[in-house]
Amino acid sequence: MAPSAVYEHSISPSSPHRIGQLLEETSGHIDTINVFKGILQSKTNTAPSDGPSISTTTQPSSPKNKTQFRQYTAACSGVHSFYTEQHTKQTVAYNLYARHQFHHGPPRATMTVWEAIEKLNTLIDESDPDTELSQIQHLLQTAEAIRRDGKPRWMQLVGLIHDLGKLLYFFNSCGQWDVVGDTFPVGCAFSDKIIYHESFALNPDSKDPIYSTEHGIYSSGCGIRNVMLSWGHDEYLYEVLKRAGSAIPEEGLAMVRFHSFYAWHREGAYAWVMDGEGDRKMLEAITSFNPYDLYSKSDNPPWVEKLKPYYMELIDEFFGAGRKIEW
Repeated sequence: MAPSAVYEHSISPSSPHRIGQLLEETSGHIDTINVFKGILQSKTNTAPSDGPSISTTTQPSSPKNKTQFRQYTAACSGVHSFYTEQHTKQTVAYNLYARHQFHHGPPRATMTVWEAIEKLNTLIDESDPDTELSQIQHLLQTAEAIRRDGKPRWMQLVGLIHDLGKLLYFFNSCGQWDVVGDTFPVGCAFSDKIIYHESFALNPDSKDPIYSTEHGIYSSGCGIRNVMLSWGHDEYLYEVLKRAGSAIPEEGLAMVRFHSFYAWHREGAYAWVMDGEGDRKMLEAITSFNPYDLYSKSDNPPWVEKLKPYYMELIDEFFGAGRKIEW
């Protein structure tokens, strides 16, 4: 590991009175930008020569026309300041601190997966301008879109749980910047393919003699799973699932961990990290999942109580009946 650094955690733990409205508003703006960037890219990219093992050829249709999402420029107005803070504070030192807190900090809540979904549902209440739906309804919409397309049961489950990492907001997060937003590697040079990459000039790691090099603390072909990504709800949920153990396959865990790593799976950056066929399969899995997350929102609410038995059965299948895990 490169020169050690100490991260001073000077922000007090999250108050139970903190509300998630600003968090979800920022998250919604980020989604909007990623939707529009995806639309622009799809107009210029050529079709891949070989189809992935989990088909990406059928993009889920959204009941809401994509042009009806918040205007791109309106979304940008708040997102730039968010990314300036995120890009400044997501250092190697902070990421080592966050992981140490996760593995060695005080015990957090123990809940079933469905209880965790209900807990997340208390974080945000009608604050997303793209939809009037609650968090549980968004999760069900994502899962149902995957189910309608006949995808595997484990992928349906991933759709249901993919945002549960936002529970991090309840467990000693420092703000929005270490919960939501596009993710990226720390410990090596920040790619210019990362959104608002110019704001990394404020990150002390950008001037570090090792962290600022192309490969940094890694080596070419080391494998995407061995890269330390910026800490947030994706990485947090991945660590929760890995520690808890489940029958979710590696492709499903990759969907959770890397779905916000747009610089890699959409922009083609950090290709030097990939170790061959294994990482190619991970990349295919993520690109197959991402449209369901971005385009499944609509204002037609799913019937939660009607769908709950099916998804409770799905949860029990992959986690064990009635099993509680630590969040």
